[in-house]
Amino acid sequence: MDKIRMTTPLVEMDGDETTRLIWAMVKEELLTPFVDLRTEYYDLSLPSRKATDDAVTMDAARAVEKYGVGVKCATITPNAQRKVEYDLPRLYPSPNGTLRAALDGTIFRSPILLPGAVPLVPTWTAPITVARHGYGDIYKGVELTGREGDTVRLTGDAGEKTVFSFKGPGVAMAMHNTDKSIFAFARSCFACALDKKQDLWFSCKDTILQTYDGRFRDIFQQVYDEEYKAAFEDAGIHYFYTLIDDAVARCMRSSGGFVWALKNYDGDVMSDMIGAAFGALALMTSVLISPTGRFVYEAAHGTVTRHWRRRQAGERTSTDPMAILFAWTGALRKRGELDGLTDLASFAGKLEDAAMAAIGDGAVTRDIAQLLGRGTVTDTEGFIAAIRAHLEKSL
Repeated sequence: MDKIRMTTPLVEMDGDETTRLIWAMVKEELLTPFVDLRTEYYDLSLPSRKATDDAVTMDAARAVEKYGVGVKCATITPNAQRKVEYDLPRLYPSPNGTLRAALDGTIFRSPILLPGAVPLVPTWTAPITVARHGYGDIYKGVELTGREGDTVRLTGDAGEKTVFSFKGPGVAMAMHNTDKSIFAFARSCFACALDKKQDLWFSCKDTILQTYDGRFRDIFQQVYDEEYKAAFEDAGIHYFYTLIDDAVARCMRSSGGFVWALKNYDGDVMSDMIGAAFGALALMTSVLISPTGRFVYEAAHGTVTRHWRRRQAGERTSTDPMAILFAWTGALRKRGELDGLTDLASFAGKLEDAAMAAIGDGAVTRDIAQLLGRGTVTDTEGFIAAIRAHLEKSL
């Protein structure tokens, strides 16, 4: 069989620990035998970021800006323990945060629905897509420790406000956002909802943060009124704003099937909740979309350190590769759409179908067996082999 051709490379960003191993398995078993895979490769593992003083991460971001589509493995954001483990000269920032800031992107996370899987919230019958603002808030926050007698002030050219006068030890933080980033966030969310033909919700807490969150509320309303209202009405979908506590209550009573736009921290937390309620973070897709039409596909979960320690000890693990697989299929499908390569886009769909067929056969990883309440647990290698067998039949 002739391999499916590509004309433009994907920006491939490799990662760390167990997910790095699965990344290589997926490429070797499910991609390169069937696709003439073209990638521009960047190693975002912690040793590589150490060797380049993290310059490699910005190089990858520039490559995404150039080629338009990237696919990223999970990476380590180091803490104090990791700094010692990897002998780092400094704590490098989150690669995901660097990419989000460089591309001014919004993260859209959606659950992968498995046949027979019932969400923990029984009324949810369709996926909920969480749109997480990818800039600012506490992720760019500045913090300090207050001492007894200290007064913390927020000072700008327009004036000064007292944050707090400490009567004893405590902590303080300041954070920021920009109109440019909020406008880009809003436009990405409206465009995504229109593409999916689903309602868009936006929620924050403007009753408490009347200036900060109020700015988000006002910009979303402005973008909707001036740029998307007519298109939403034509599509028969709706946009509405509500406070985040009300949105959570509405979400729990809903049937799903909408896009939920949230600020950076809110989106970080709620996407994990949505993922767990539909199944698991290992069954969650994640795509970063920039306002200039750049895309980075990745798994929503981390590097699975616990399984990595077992792998280091020589064990095989039953680690779920589905989110990594769907990161690759999402990127290949988008690359095919942009380049007019229908065979490439079709292959992505066949690979996803092969994964679902393998699950239907019942030889699955431990988390999928627990979610479905059935199946024979196999290791990662066995599950990928089962997917390949179904893929070969479909091709």
